[in-house]
Amino acid sequence: MLRVQQLSVNGRRDELLPATSLQVRRGELLLVSGNRQDRRTALALALSGRLKPSGGDFEWDGSTRIKTLRQASAVVDSPGVNEPEQHLSVRDLVTEDLALVPRRYRGSLLSKPWLKVNRFEDIAGLWTEQLPAARRVELLTALALANPATDLLVVDSPDRHGADPEDWLPRLEELAYDAGRPLAVVATVMSFPAGWTGPAAAIGNAGIGNAGPDADAAPEPLEASNSPETEDAK
Repeated sequence: MLRVQQLSVNGRRDELLPATSLQVRRGELLLVSGNRQDRRTALALALSGRLKPSGGDFEWDGSTRIKTLRQASAVVDSPGVNEPEQHLSVRDLVTEDLALVPRRYRGSLLSKPWLKVNRFEDIAGLWTEQLPAARRVELLTALALANPATDLLVVDSPDRHGADPEDWLPRLEELAYDAGRPLAVVATVMSFPAGWTGPAAAIGNAGIGNAGPDADAAPEPLEASNSPETEDAK
């Protein structure tokens, strides 16, 4: 389970991420809303261990080490961080991303068979900018899960590619509820889909949103830093 309390990130001029609290378990999809893209991205990077918070506490499966969180998580399609470059073909993107999978898993990960096994052969020759929103989310989440050590998936603003939640919500629900490999899935969004009744939180909720019934049992605090440090986003 991932649990964070009062997680915040200082920016150069103002607060990049206001204090936010939430929790998400394996087998659960949590949506976190925020109006500003920079805040949604800051939260996605902090929740996946790619950005060191300035304050607050976090815990992943009982550990408060940022390295443990980073190794267990993947951040998906984060603008300006690891969103696909438009000039790349899907085939080239897959080749590049599979090369970043830890070496002990890499031997069996070749792009051509991977595309076939995962049923992306039909889009292999497309530029990434040509991908329909739903196929984009399917492809990028599948690439993130090519690393079998990934248990936490953080998807940055999937709704920025289109207004229809059907383009991304069913895929994320499918991944979270997969009985064979249940994941903790977090998606930062501009707004909640109409009728959403699942787990939800808001950026800047200051500990009152999705903190959960056991929020008083705080983990050991992470060492604070006044200047955030961004780690490798893959």
